[in-house]
Amino acid sequence: MGNGSMIALLASKRSLVDACHAAAMEQCGTDEGGPGLRPHYHRNYYGAYFRDLDGNKICIVCHHPE
Repeated sequence: MGNGSMIALLASKRSLVDACHAAAMEQCGTDEGGPGLRPHYHRNYYGAYFRDLDGNKICIVCHHPE
């Protein structure tokens, strides 16, 4: 089984990435990578990954500096 498809949603600031990931965890989502910088994409890539209750992989990302 592969990793499947993923949808990415753009956040205007990093605190929204944090809040969205926290809300997903509160609603029994599955953590696929908590909020944080991922400089291997680029220096301002701040993202979080989770799966919803149906197994869909979702990325929330902000490309802006703090």
